[in-house]
Amino acid sequence: MQYLESEFLENKVTDILWLLGILAFGLLFRRFLAEYFSKIIYRFIRHDSVPIRIFIEMLGQPVRLLITLIVIYLALTFIHFPNSWHLPSQEIFGLKMVMIRGFQGTFIFAVAWVLVRITKFIALIFQEKATLTSSKLDDQFIPFFKDLVVVVISILTIFVLLGVVFKVDVVALVTGLGIGGLAIALAARETLENLFASFTIFLDLPFVVGDNIQLDKVSGDVENIGFRSTRIRTGDGSLITVPNRLLTAQALENQTKRKFMRAKYTVKLQSDTSIDIIEKIVREINQVTHNQELSYETDPGITRFGGFGENSLDILVSYNIATNDGALFNKIKEQINYQIMSIIKTNETKFAHPIFKPFGE
Repeated sequence: MQYLESEFLENKVTDILWLLGILAFGLLFRRFLAEYFSKIIYRFIRHDSVPIRIFIEMLGQPVRLLITLIVIYLALTFIHFPNSWHLPSQEIFGLKMVMIRGFQGTFIFAVAWVLVRITKFIALIFQEKATLTSSKLDDQFIPFFKDLVVVVISILTIFVLLGVVFKVDVVALVTGLGIGGLAIALAARETLENLFASFTIFLDLPFVVGDNIQLDKVSGDVENIGFRSTRIRTGDGSLITVPNRLLTAQALENQTKRKFMRAKYTVKLQSDTSIDIIEKIVREINQVTHNQELSYETDPGITRFGGFGENSLDILVSYNIATNDGALFNKIKEQINYQIMSIIKTNETKFAHPIFKPFGE
């Protein structure tokens, strides 16, 4: 017992044992404490569609870091630096200041990390609810506002770090930013343009997540609309990121909003085909295109004898399919093409073939 009352580096052995005991307990039971803490938080935001296992996994790392910092803080309250070291106080730059402010900064970061993960979990709950609705608007708004909340938490964390750790007058700093706001706006002009464009997209709703759009040479399905850019999945599987300012600054075609898709092409017959045969072929093609199950009733299209080619008699075929699904449209178009080929064959005529002249003649 007398040994326990002795001192080591001006600290009692009992206090050092308390330090080691708390650290050992915290490190051994850190995972259990993190899960227990996560389960407590989960009670307030639980949802049957998202199991608690996912919540514990999402909060695992930040909560373990937070618990580790709390354990270290509790353990260090039992000891102090030896006076013989003559260390400067925590208000003067030195070991104490670096350790305390480093601890404060890490603790603030850990709390912010936990809040970000909770935000993402809540967004995950709303995304699960959004899948139960037919509207695509909620699928678009939830990721956007999730990113917005994360940005707000990040900005507040920076201000708290500046005020608590670096002792910066945050109020004066914000006031100063108002004076230098013009310079910052000029330096971040493109970033601000993309940000304002993202709000324009959400207000005007020219497209939503899942729509198929055509922009200049880019065409594909919208997968995500963020603060700075929109991600588009092209037909060949590539993921293209387009700045939002470009989406609002030029003409954009939302192919999903189309009521129908049009096919228009020319069928070239041999120039010796009789008038009766041409008239019959035109009628039969008209009948095929109009009798399609998805023929657009308001404007089904028309087939006409279009005119005379250089070595052919041209039939102009035009019809509309009531769908905005490109794959379905191409399938129906293929079926109609097969039927047109059958009509040409049944009427004992042939397609015109171009006459190729030898090179140099």
